Amino acid sequence: MGIAINIRRQAALGLAAFGLTTAAAALTATIAHAAIPDRWGFAYVDNPSVPSVPTVNHQAGSWPAPFKVHATPGLIGQVSVSFPKIATKGGVVHVTAVTSQPAWCQAQTWGPSGPNEVARVRCFRPGGAAIFVPFTITFTTSSKGPIPKGRAYGYVRFTPGPGVVTSFNSSGGANHVIPGPVGVWKVVLSGLGSSTEVGNVQVTAVNASKPAKCEVGGWTPKATGQIFQVRCYNAGIAPLSTGWTLTYHRGRTVLGTQPKLFAYTFDNQPLVAGPYAPLPPGVNFNSAGGTNSIRTAGTGLRLVTFPRVGLLPNNVMVTAFKVAAGFCNLLSPWATSAASAQVLVRDVACYTASGTLKSQATFVTYASRS
Repeated sequence: MGIAINIRRQAALGLAAFGLTTAAAALTATIAHAAIPDRWGFAYVDNPSVPSVPTVNHQAGSWPAPFKVHATPGLIGQVSVSFPKIATKGGVVHVTAVTSQPAWCQAQTWGPSGPNEVARVRCFRPGGAAIFVPFTITFTTSSKGPIPKGRAYGYVRFTPGPGVVTSFNSSGGANHVIPGPVGVWKVVLSGLGSSTEVGNVQVTAVNASKPAKCEVGGWTPKATGQIFQVRCYNAGIAPLSTGWTLTYHRGRTVLGTQPKLFAYTFDNQPLVAGPYAPLPPGVNFNSAGGTNSIRTAGTGLRLVTFPRVGLLPNNVMVTAFKVAAGFCNLLSPWATSAASAQVLVRDVACYTASGTLKSQATFVTYASRS
């Protein structure tokens, strides 16, 4: 509890100071009108170095049967992921490396290619050398529509120069991005507020030309909206002006969908051996009424259990919280038990910028197709 309270206190103080030193005007995007989400898809690209159809156990989307996701390698470490029949403009992409070695993945570009939505991803090791590693990926796009009371969903795609490129807010409120020092931004999701930390957030670096890592640098919930800090770095420890995506979800998945089975958690006490259930309860959600738990698997390694929600196909994503220039990934693919409907994430792994395992706080989110 003490560590969790300290994390929240530090986040609030850090964001307050950040807001006082920021003079830039807020950047706001236009919001259209339709359902939530309009189009979506997820996949686990398990064989990135050769042309392939990613495992059907971990791909799903709003496209019609029998179409499947396809993955095509390009430069070293680079993969184009084609989501069939859901081409659109806008939307957001999130990616997480899945590997037993220190590495991260970032989005480079995405957009329509004929009838398909194609996202290009590239992965790197510490120091900036590109490398092929498996990864999970999500793509989704939403526009204004009804959402049940008590739930919330919003995302932002930011690019230096243009500013907010794509944005969605389920309350109909505006999303604002306020640039600070190099590599630091304050993100305000108006209308999605709460009196305490509730929900989950995912952040992904977006850069087509150089290695980039991004994290959630702080979180301040307010009745008027959620406030996040995004921090980004180069392949080493230097702050970097780069693009990024951020998605906040409460009572829905990171895709904006609301399947019967999904879950998320915030490992805000990474030094606690556990097993423990994160607090406050709103950050540790399980749609089937189970209690998600986290325990240590060694320095920098965390075993996460999502009970009662296991159903294929499914997807897991991870985002680092206040790791500075470090990064986090999945050590191996998650296990889904048909007998117990349990999802076992073994493990979430976090590293320093140089690739040394280090225990850090993380956001972990899980979604099934239905």
